[in-house]
Amino acid sequence: SLSFPYCLSLIFSLSVPFPAYLTVSIEPLPPVVVGDAVTLKCNFKTDGKMREIVWYRVTDGGTIKQKIFTFDAMFSTNFSHMENYRKREDLVYQSTVRLPEVRISDNGPYECHVGIYDRATREKVVLASGNVFLNVMAPPTSISVLAADTPAPFSRYQAQNFTLVCVVSGGKPAPLVYFKRDGEPIEATPLPEPPVGTGNWAPRNLLHRDLDDTKVPKSLTAEGEVGAGQAPATPDPPRGLVAERDPVTETIPETVVSREFPRWVHVAEPIYYFRHTHAPASDGTVEARATLTWTLNPQIDNEALFSCEVKHPALSMPMQSEVTLVAPKGPKITMTPTRARVGDTVRILVQGFQNEVFPEPLFTWTRVGSRLLDGSAEHDGKELVLERVPAELNGSMYRCTAQNPLGSTDTHTRLIVFENPNIPRGTEDSNGSLTGHCGFRLVLALTLTVILELT
Repeated sequence: SLSFPYCLSLIFSLSVPFPAYLTVSIEPLPPVVVGDAVTLKCNFKTDGKMREIVWYRVTDGGTIKQKIFTFDAMFSTNFSHMENYRKREDLVYQSTVRLPEVRISDNGPYECHVGIYDRATREKVVLASGNVFLNVMAPPTSISVLAADTPAPFSRYQAQNFTLVCVVSGGKPAPLVYFKRDGEPIEATPLPEPPVGTGNWAPRNLLHRDLDDTKVPKSLTAEGEVGAGQAPATPDPPRGLVAERDPVTETIPETVVSREFPRWVHVAEPIYYFRHTHAPASDGTVEARATLTWTLNPQIDNEALFSCEVKHPALSMPMQSEVTLVAPKGPKITMTPTRARVGDTVRILVQGFQNEVFPEPLFTWTRVGSRLLDGSAEHDGKELVLERVPAELNGSMYRCTAQNPLGSTDTHTRLIVFENPNIPRGTEDSNGSLTGHCGFRLVLALTLTVILELT
């Protein structure tokens, strides 16, 4: 026999619906690549009556939720509706959202919100949600290798450091960047990160200038004693790169200066130093910069092939950019106009070389045996402009020196100036002043005036 309170509770439990339950989960996603098609899947289980499904894209750290999909059961009959609320029936649903071609901007969290009617109270809605993070990767879009601080003047008679910079843009996440020489990976010593707020940083404080065998002073004895005036020895710098010394040690006797590069005095195998940094871009990608620094040796580094290679999870194989260190050879010079006349503006331009030159050379123009037309001793740049050339420049010789840290070359060209029928001979000298017959008459008139005044 059953007691009255127990029977009453049993009757009440049979007459009142059980509260509905709802569980929501979103299937996790592996990282995807820009351009891929992605399907977001939201799974949920319930024994209640469906009300709605809403998908959100969350931005700004969760402060903004952008609605991207809505399903309202009041206006759709796609879902089963339970007729007997006293019977517990588990229904499993799945809502999917397909992104046909994902972009970097699609990266971030997504939420799936599900609402059902409560079994106990039809006016009440039970809500549950799940979330997933869509990680969108992007392969680098560009890679380039350049030389730092070039073009710039240098001394071919002193050892110096050289830095290659590899710039990789458009990748997400940051790529792995490394260098190779002649196809072989370079083992380099990592350099520390630059201090905050120092801007562009280069390891110049690690540089020094080693004496080579063309600069040994005549007073250097067999025992290695150097004559008076040499600075005292400084502490040894990092191996492979050396620190700045007093310029007094850089005195080069004119008698030993050669047009050829000396045999550099340092270790046979170069010591490389490597630094890697990255900076976020406004589009969500990363710009990576890698630098490789070593003491340049033109004897072994000329025509050496260096490559910067990039590994990235969005790439099926590494991407690379190659450069070959080469000294300039055989500059090609053009002159316009090809037939210069007195009063013309003449342009002499370097248009290229017999070879591919890297790094970019520095160009210096001089006039053999005299100064340039504007009075300067030399002019820097690929182009030399001579304004309103006078007849006196006919036959003048101009030298263009092209140089980079691996070597230099000189090319000469001669200027031939023809008469200009629009300008009578002798009416203008190199300074543009009047000469010839008109000038003589002016001088004669001035002289007669002075004589008359004196008398």
